[in-house]
Amino acid sequence: MRPFATQIDRRPWGRQALIALVRYRHRGWNGDHAHPVQDALRALDDLSALAPGVPVVLIGHSMGGRAALAVAGRDAVRGVVALAPWCPRGEPVAHLRGRAAVFLHDEADPVTSAAQTWDFARRAAAGGADVQCVPMPAGGHAMLRGAGRWHELAADYTGALLAWAPATHRDAQPANRRD
Repeated sequence: MRPFATQIDRRPWGRQALIALVRYRHRGWNGDHAHPVQDALRALDDLSALAPGVPVVLIGHSMGGRAALAVAGRDAVRGVVALAPWCPRGEPVAHLRGRAAVFLHDEADPVTSAAQTWDFARRAAAGGADVQCVPMPAGGHAMLRGAGRWHELAADYTGALLAWAPATHRDAQPANRRD
């Protein structure tokens, strides 16, 4: 994820951003324990203590995308950039109401399902999230082919989400769309 942080730092607004990387204490999702979610929540608590009231945009890849989406209902979180996220069928979306989420996924990804990502995004949009879906032409799951494009888009969308403000936060009626 460091190349994404570097790309954000290069933006005119990037020097004003506080960038933090989350390291998981355990490998895997681990069933109901959902250890990555616990780690993401701990990181959000630490960030809120360090910089209270600062809007947060989460960027996550694969399982990290799932964890970012799972904690996106926290007050500090303005939005999520989910990169080839793992979005199992039936994953809850109600907590995304009034939030923005951008999904980037290579439809030929052999590890996580782009179709499940688009389904998750449609359900989130129907529930009141402001959603954009960006099918990536290459990169696979590791986002290696065309890596620069993945980095650029993630940084661009992060900047857009930091500038984005829902009308009344939880009661917002955002335009639901799939680009």
